[in-house]
Amino acid sequence: MSSRKRVVHGDEGVRDGLPACKQGRPGGKRHVAALILARGGSKGIPLKNIKMLAGVPLIGWVVRAALDSEMFDSVWVSTDHDDIEKVARTWGAEVHRRSAQVSRDTSTSLETIQEFVRLNPEVDVLCNIQATSPCLHPFHVKGALKMILEDGFDSVFAVVRRHQFRWQEVKKGSDEFTKPLNLDPVNRPRRQDWDGELCENGSFYFTTTDLIMKKGLLQGGKVAYYEMLPEYSVDIDVDIDWPVAEQRVLRYGYFGRATPEVVRLMFCNVSGCLTEGRIFLTASGEDMVSVNTRDTMGIRMLQKEEVEVVLLTSSQDPVSRSLADKLAERTGCQVVQVGEEPLDDLKPMVEKRKLQWKDVAYMGNDKPDVNCLNLAGLSAVPGDAPVVAINAAKYTCHSVGGKGAMREFAEHILLQKQKAKSQMKQDRIDSCSH
Repeated sequence: MSSRKRVVHGDEGVRDGLPACKQGRPGGKRHVAALILARGGSKGIPLKNIKMLAGVPLIGWVVRAALDSEMFDSVWVSTDHDDIEKVARTWGAEVHRRSAQVSRDTSTSLETIQEFVRLNPEVDVLCNIQATSPCLHPFHVKGALKMILEDGFDSVFAVVRRHQFRWQEVKKGSDEFTKPLNLDPVNRPRRQDWDGELCENGSFYFTTTDLIMKKGLLQGGKVAYYEMLPEYSVDIDVDIDWPVAEQRVLRYGYFGRATPEVVRLMFCNVSGCLTEGRIFLTASGEDMVSVNTRDTMGIRMLQKEEVEVVLLTSSQDPVSRSLADKLAERTGCQVVQVGEEPLDDLKPMVEKRKLQWKDVAYMGNDKPDVNCLNLAGLSAVPGDAPVVAINAAKYTCHSVGGKGAMREFAEHILLQKQKAKSQMKQDRIDSCSH
């Protein structure tokens, strides 16, 4: 993925006879920290920063990208809210518990960042990553940070190229006329003949702490931009953006280093995932469960793409043999009973098929599933699962158990498979062109 970078202005990169890239700690080694601002008092969307987006809390997308870039000495979330702190720690970030003075509606990002730097004086380069930019990838972070650490810039920020003609605003009731701001109507260019304009997309602002503390600037000194492609430039401001952003993230988001190329085997709990978790007992003593046709369609979609689906029942909450046989007949799946620790029973099945756990998808819904949820290449829980299971899963469904969660996860698996195939195809094209 290529990007364009360019110096904007300034020659303040030299201080005390040293270029910016050599300033800082002895030996030239500088402490580089990522900081994600996530205040609890969002006026647009309540607790927006931990609202689920495509199965992941919003801040989880950027925390994962930052950690997987392996460019930072520390990754932090700055917040004033207990729930955001819990989610941040779950996803592997450290937490800066900001003061009340920088948590007001009128507080600026710069004030919060300066407080963080004062409390963490070891930091030399501060990378402010916006929580509302869920399509950020590690390669974006690496490319931009290289411009500071190796190329000698003092600040680098993200931009996107827009091809939009702008016109001057005319206030209502004014007798003025509008006029073009960036085009000549007489010589209106075609899109392909116009480079467009660079606009901040808000994904990140990387700056030396000297610039932040001594000049009160996030963009200054020797400045450069890092251009991101439009498909990665998602910024969520209002609730109406959410469904659009979710579709963009599913297609262009970063799902982690362990995303499997192809899922070949899926395990799904019957109770609480395929069903809503209730067993009905008839007067004659027979067991009955309710299975949603959307979920059985999800199973057939996976089977059509050569993904084997195995349904799991638990020895802790067993179903009758006749009911298991009916489920197997209706879904075309093997039904397996597992013990108190499902992983003990499933490991031999994975090994028998000569698969690795990165090739496996797992859908569970409670504490006994945690080990399998952590180990599987793709894992999910229904939207009504307990927190212990949600924290272990890589994807949290909008739908609840027995009401479309299986279908939703099946669509997610197939989308990831499609992305993997597209990437492999692109890799082949790239290798042939060199």
